[in-house]
Parts: sequence; structure tokens; C-alpha cells
Amino acid sequence: SRVTDVMNVTSDAPGANDNASGVALVLEAARLLSQRQFDATIVYAVFSGEEQGLWGAELLADTAKARGWQVSAMLNNDIVGNTVGQGGVRVADKVRVFSEGIRASEDLVAQQGRRAEGGEDDGPSRALAKAIDGIARDIPGGLDVMIDRRPDRFGRGGDHEPFLKLGYPAVRFSVAAENWDRQHQDLRTEKGVVYGDTIEGMDFPYLAKVTAINVATLSRIASAPAAPEDVSIAGALSRDTTVKWTAVPGAAGYRVRWRRNDVQRWAETRDVTGTGTVLTQVPVDDNFVGVSALSATGAESLVSFAGRDRRPTR
Repeated sequence: SRVTDVMNVTSDAPGANDNASGVALVLEAARLLSQRQFDATIVYAVFSGEEQGLWGAELLADTAKARGWQVSAMLNNDIVGNTVGQGGVRVADKVRVFSEGIRASEDLVAQQGRRAEGGEDDGPSRALAKAIDGIARDIPGGLDVMIDRRPDRFGRGGDHEPFLKLGYPAVRFSVAAENWDRQHQDLRTEKGVVYGDTIEGMDFPYLAKVTAINVATLSRIASAPAAPEDVSIAGALSRDTTVKWTAVPGAAGYRVRWRRNDVQRWAETRDVTGTGTVLTQVPVDDNFVGVSALSATGAESLVSFAGRDRRPTR
């Protein structure tokens, strides 16, 4: 954490919520999931140098790129342990999950292509946020996930950004009601107001619920194959939509999802074993389509949004 001056290395900066809450979450997730075996590798990381320029996160993102890791998801948990926000407002039933729409890794031409296909709300980061929302709904007594449709809080950032810039699916978890008197403050009391990020501001049962969502998400993604690539649709001037994609190593099957293009959640599904299908009486003009990969046990990858076929002809 830090106090008021980001370069102050002498004053006490407890950092109970920003970001010991995230560190505690990572350690607990590692404790629970280390008792299980997964096909994928889960990397548990705690970053340094965030306030000085996202240095630790940038190092890991660059390492993943240099080593050719296939990153299915990056979950950044930053300020995830309080329920009493600024002015005493209390929100104990929600957690925000921030995700990008237009991708930071795409150049202008790719962004224009996504806009033309209607994929602004279905990039990998947004697909991850939607998956988290669905997973959280199945946790009894858990939290409501608010899918915050911007990369981070307004005008602010975090350790998931270097991963987004390199094209990896990444999101940020953060509490529903921040208390800025307990962020980036010198420890003091002024006019009866307590400043500083101390343990008194923590809500540990709430933190446990955020942790549960992370653990369930990691478990599903680490159990599933990678998300399909090269997912395409065709069907102009037709009542039917043809869907194709590239085979995923280790996939036992695939789930084709579609919805009318005036809604945000997938509405219909079809499970198949091949790498293509035809959706009869599903006009391409009026529907969005996505495809996920399934393991033999039914674990589902993130959904890859279908666009125009850009694979070179042979």
C-alpha cells in the first residue's frame, strides 16, 4: 500500500484493504486449489510496484508473452475487503468486476472490424466477466457480480492492464463501495474522521465471499480446454447461420451459444463434437454467436465471439 505521498518509504502504511485483502485472497485460493489436480497451470502472483507504475504486473505479463504461455484468464483482486464505503454507505451483497470492451491489444483496423461485427461487448475480457457472473450466481449465499463495463474505475487503473495490452483476458475485482478515507492516506484522525487503511475497515466474511467466486472461477477455467480460436459465422442473404472454428487440443466437444443481438446474455445453446454447425432459422443479421470448448467432464472454456472468417484460403 502507500500513504498520501507515493514515494514516502518511511511512514507506516498498513494497507489492510489496499491490498492485503487481495494478497489474503490469493493465499487462500492457493491453499484450497493446491489440493486438487488440474490440466492447466494456475499461477498465484502478488505484485509489487503497482503504485509506481504497474511494474510487477508488467514483468509477469511480459514473461508470459516471452515464454509463449497460453493465458486463459487473469483475475486481478485489488481492494476486495470492505463493505462500508465513503460516507458510511454499506454494500455487502455485491462485488464489481471490471472488464474491457474494445480491446487494448487491437489496432484501429481490428477495432473497426469488431465494431462492424457487433463484438464490443464480447471480447475475451468481457467474456471472462460474464463467465464470472454466471459462476457467482451458482454459489449459495454468495455475492451479486456487477459487470462494470469499463476496464477499471473511471480514470484509474490496476495490475490487469499490462495483460490486457498483450491480448490476455483479464478483469479486476473490487468492492462495490470504496472508502477513499482509507485509501492512500497518512494515518491520522481529523475532526472525528479516521484516515488510513487499517484492519478496522475490513469485513472478512465479505472477503471470504469474493474469494469463493475466485476459487470457483479458477477451478472451472483450469479444468477446461482453451477457448476456441478462429470462430467465424457466415449466412448473409440466408435464414441460416453457418458456424466454424478451429479444433482445440484436449476438447471433448464444443458449445455453440447464440442470442438475439438486442440482448446481452447468451440465450440458446447447442453441444456438438465437430468444428462446425449450421443454426437453422437463426439469421446472421439478427443474432450474435459464440463457441466454447468442453472437457470430458463438462468444464467449459470462455466463449469466443464469432466474426467474419479471416483465415487465409488454401
